[in-house]
Amino acid sequence: MTGGFFAVFDDIAMLLDDAAAMSKVATKKTVGILGDDLAVSAQQASGFASSRELPVLWAITKGSLKNKLMILPFAFLLSAFVPWIIIPILMLGGIYLAYEGTEKIHEYFYPHEKKERETKILSKEEILEIEKEKIKSAIITDFVLSVEIVIMALGSVLEQTLPIQIIAVSFVALLATVGVYGTVALLVRMDDFGFTLKEIGEEKNKFLNFVGNALIQGLPKLIRLLTVVGTLAMLLVAGGIFSHNIHQLHEFLHGFPTLLSDLFVGLVIGSIALIFSKLFLYIKKSIVA
Repeated sequence: MTGGFFAVFDDIAMLLDDAAAMSKVATKKTVGILGDDLAVSAQQASGFASSRELPVLWAITKGSLKNKLMILPFAFLLSAFVPWIIIPILMLGGIYLAYEGTEKIHEYFYPHEKKERETKILSKEEILEIEKEKIKSAIITDFVLSVEIVIMALGSVLEQTLPIQIIAVSFVALLATVGVYGTVALLVRMDDFGFTLKEIGEEKNKFLNFVGNALIQGLPKLIRLLTVVGTLAMLLVAGGIFSHNIHQLHEFLHGFPTLLSDLFVGLVIGSIALIFSKLFLYIKKSIVA
């Protein structure tokens, strides 16, 4: 009886060890999207009044958790009953990632035209309504990124048993919410911390003033850096999905460095997707006109 009792604990320990190892693998596979998620979330959580940044971020975080709770059971059902569909979904996600990365590069060189808005003083109710719309938009964006993160994590552990899949993918999903939005919370308060240091230092402490100014001026630069890193990561992840799952492509690029080949594939797929998107919008506009 005692032997059986300890055997159960031994099985649980082995399961947790395997799940921990697979969680590490799944996290590595999804790190590109997590980086992009961080950049996007930092952009969406900034731009609010200082007193509203954390409440807005908490609202988005709760929405992100709800997204994961909806996506995870559906993903595990697919893995249990139609596992063959995970790779096609993963490749569709790869096309989307490549498109997003290429579109960001295109937008950098050819910025979208922005309509000038009339400046007017908004009431408190109007400000809160705009805030709700931005939160809703951020949660929808998070849903798309969450689907990609969960499917990519699941795709990296498909050969494992279902319990290990559930533990590993759930860990990555939780990391995607707590880790990303926890980091964003620190980022959006970085400038406030800088102002606090400046107030403490005033004219007496040059070091505190220097650090305060560095934090204030560094926030927009850091967000821009995260955007660049996130864009490259999306292209690399997208390229890796196709080069690893299409045998002929993998063989063709075998002699090239992995980073360069993945980036090349991501750019090619993203460019094709961007061209088709532009053609579709052009045809739609022509029909409407």
